[in-house]
Amino acid sequence: MNRTHPGNGIKKIALHWQILIALLLALLTGIIVRQLPDGAQAMTISFLEFVGKIFLQALRMLIVPLIVSSIINGVSGIGSGENVGRLGLKTLSYYVVTTLFATVVGLTTVNLFSPGISNGQPVGKQIGLSESTDEVMSQIGGHDATQLVDIFLRMVPTNIVSAAANGEMLGLIVFSLLFGLAMTRLQGNHLEILSGFWHAVFYVMMRLTEWIMIFAPIGVFALVAKVVALTGLGALKPLFSLLFTVLFALGIHFFVVLPILLKWVGGIRPIDHYKGMAPALLTAFSTSSSSATLPITMECLEKRAGLSNRMTSFVIPLGATVNMDGTALYESIVAMFIAQAYGIELGITTQFTVVLLALLTSIGVAGIPSASLVAIVIILEAVGLPIEGVGLVLGIDRLLDMCRTAVNVFSDTCGAVIIGKTEAETPYAKV
Repeated sequence: MNRTHPGNGIKKIALHWQILIALLLALLTGIIVRQLPDGAQAMTISFLEFVGKIFLQALRMLIVPLIVSSIINGVSGIGSGENVGRLGLKTLSYYVVTTLFATVVGLTTVNLFSPGISNGQPVGKQIGLSESTDEVMSQIGGHDATQLVDIFLRMVPTNIVSAAANGEMLGLIVFSLLFGLAMTRLQGNHLEILSGFWHAVFYVMMRLTEWIMIFAPIGVFALVAKVVALTGLGALKPLFSLLFTVLFALGIHFFVVLPILLKWVGGIRPIDHYKGMAPALLTAFSTSSSSATLPITMECLEKRAGLSNRMTSFVIPLGATVNMDGTALYESIVAMFIAQAYGIELGITTQFTVVLLALLTSIGVAGIPSASLVAIVIILEAVGLPIEGVGLVLGIDRLLDMCRTAVNVFSDTCGAVIIGKTEAETPYAKV
């Protein structure tokens, strides 16, 4: 007779709900800690800070092997021959341009609304950031180049091992991109061996990321409880300002930038495309996963937009791998928010570095769990900003993840119909 374990019928709580529960418990715990005697309060805050630091350091531990394996695995998977010919060039060009547009929209919006500034003052202390402005400025000093030439020099490291050890991510990302492209030229055993190796490393890193994200609720609890214990509930106001800023910027890209490309470049009525892609967009919003939405996206493009399977089977899977407009936009806003919270005005060259890294990391970490979180850590490390604010952002990340995934998928579909039009296909011809 089969016996069912009592616990087998219990459905596991989804990670985003765990994080939300942890956030609520952190608010309550922080309020309680504020009422404790000074000695007990200091001890509790020190413990919470210790737990939060372990979580952040675990994220940093993932960066180098994760970014290298994911970029090489993704780029080498493009294929060779026809795939990297005319159609591949058009597709990659579209993805680079739209991701660049998204990042610029994000930077413009965050500079306009300044969510890291409240009543003319940085919100760093309000949200519990521990390092002083002077300390952070000293870290940024070596990163804020006086000339754009320095940024491009950092893209070509003299020693790739040293670059990895020192966290020089810009050079490491470029090397990984070139390595992946070079792999597309290999054939036979060499390609098979290298592809198998990088696939294995990538999936191991995915599993490690999943393991670490299991402890995300604990990390969020510790980081938020510490902030509330130190500053009170006033720490939530800047996070809501950040939430509004990201949603506004995503709206600009979704309702303005991409429709303009549809109309002016593709000659397609945006309203037709919104209607045609509605099932895919709703699925993307509810699942927060471009990969999970893939079958529905392809079905919408073939049956509703009238594209060929040849077009959708190349453009859409590639888009789910390398095209992350909403993610790149989000990364740039969070990086600027943290800089503003410290009272630091990043120079044009550092902002250019943020744009470049948002573009490259959106390619490199697409499809992995909590991709944007890892990418934000990479950007902050590269420009010399502390990563202690990242844990707080997780508290509002679920809603933003749903919205930016919908933007990512919509951009993929816009690319498919625009590129299809240039390949003599006739999307929405029957509309």
